Amino acid sequence: MNIEFMKMNGAGNDFILIDNRSKELSPTPEQITRLCHRQRGIGADGVILLVPCESGKADWAWNFYNNDGSCAEMCGNGARCFAHFIRLLTDASEKISFETVAGVINAKFEGDEVVIDMTPPCEMELNQSLELSTGTAEVHSINTGVPHAIVFVEDTGKADIIRQGSEIRYHDKFAPKGTNVDFVQVLDTGLIRIRTYERGVEGETLACGTGVTASALISAEIKGLTSPVKVKTQGGDTLEVRFDKQENAYTDVRLKGPVEEVFKGNIKL
Repeated sequence: MNIEFMKMNGAGNDFILIDNRSKELSPTPEQITRLCHRQRGIGADGVILLVPCESGKADWAWNFYNNDGSCAEMCGNGARCFAHFIRLLTDASEKISFETVAGVINAKFEGDEVVIDMTPPCEMELNQSLELSTGTAEVHSINTGVPHAIVFVEDTGKADIIRQGSEIRYHDKFAPKGTNVDFVQVLDTGLIRIRTYERGVEGETLACGTGVTASALISAEIKGLTSPVKVKTQGGDTLEVRFDKQENAYTDVRLKGPVEEVFKGNIKL
């Protein structure tokens, strides 16, 4: 079966996007893994399929797959790329909506950048002490569509992303589903830098939209940063997180950043 696809990236977080409005495509985990393989396939952090929204709650819906073939509830950078993809295919207006496992996402376009309304954050837990092979680590966790654990570091360039990230990702505290892990360095008032170990990719990605959002909110809670928070990613791009805070609740959380079309093509599945 030959399929048409578009490759996009949001701040270096790259995705394969496929129009599946006909619902003819039902990829297996093995096929997803093959598509995402950077030597034997197209190469990507994930695959996103455009499908009709059967619930009627939004304009469209998606099927989102990590590059290990597993399904994910939400992906911030993927959502921004997906909104741009919908706009290209459907001549959508300045605002669109689509349904994910985490809920309905609203998106709008500001010039060359895409702004998405993130699902309401939940499950915030601060100042957790985790015993790791390297010692005790202080971790803060929050769910911004998918779970994230945040560790503040003095220098993200020296953080042990793979070893420590993997250990926290699979820690009993976050079992059985595990968590994404973000290493955060506060650079200035309203500016942080992050690196992310991403669940489902099982390694570091150049950016993670839900991780950017989680890191900004935890930085606001722990370090006193205020909206908007600019976030430098490992890929070199800067994203922006806007939010309102009322007592201990964060509302109207929005993620803004660039989307880049990389190439189009056909591949045999």
